[in-house]
Amino acid sequence: MKTFLKGIVVGIGGVSPGLSGSVLLIIFGLYRKTLDALGTLFRNFRRNLRFLLPLVLGMFVGVLAFSKVIDYFLTHFEMPTCFCFLGLILGTLPSIWKEVRKEGYSLKYGIVTAVTAAAGLAFFFWNPALFPQVTDPMLWQSVLLGVAVAATAIIPGVDPAVFLSTLGLYRVYVASLAELDLSVLLPMAVGLAVGAVGISFGMSCLFKRFYTATYSVIFGIFLSMIPNMLTENCRLGFNPVSLISLVLLVLGFFVSFILGKRESVCDETDRIL
Repeated sequence: MKTFLKGIVVGIGGVSPGLSGSVLLIIFGLYRKTLDALGTLFRNFRRNLRFLLPLVLGMFVGVLAFSKVIDYFLTHFEMPTCFCFLGLILGTLPSIWKEVRKEGYSLKYGIVTAVTAAAGLAFFFWNPALFPQVTDPMLWQSVLLGVAVAATAIIPGVDPAVFLSTLGLYRVYVASLAELDLSVLLPMAVGLAVGAVGISFGMSCLFKRFYTATYSVIFGIFLSMIPNMLTENCRLGFNPVSLISLVLLVLGFFVSFILGKRESVCDETDRIL
């Protein structure tokens, strides 16, 4: 039951800008276990299924239950919502930084992070029109959406809203979930399944052989996505909406920061046990 409930929260993170599902898995102490279970799914099928089934069901419930809420708030209260999500993503910085430094961090890894962040800015920020927004996806675009969602769920720090928005797929993702559009969701599920197994296997191999280098790249991607959290409509001024937005920014930061502190407590408990 605990895994199922954690899965609901992770699912909410998967559809919420700023709340990366993979970061929440790290916070709950489930990330490496999930990665290994997906990467060796058919090698230890029964054991992996017992762990993954409640987690995936919980994520499914979280995504479906929260997608309409996100769609509503982005439509009617875009600026306060975006600032709240910006606070959430900034609050996860200490947790990601802790993982980056876990096995040592030197100048060469700092360079890797800086180069990746610069490349990410070029891709996510300087080329916002690289991929036009999709409203009526073709079959291959729906499959690609599933693969992209799998990537955001597995790669820590890759925010689903920013990544999918850059590919022009975020709005159709949220809308298809809110409306239960099976013409999009069924092929997306195929891409999600294939992407989850393939990407998790690749990430598991990278972490085993190049842990710090891999996390340095992830951290650079994470940093490059932050400026793209705010849209052109999110401009501060001397008005109540701006004040509410700043309050939500601070609130969002402390919520995700406290969740990160919970991760530290869980890690200490695991070491003692």
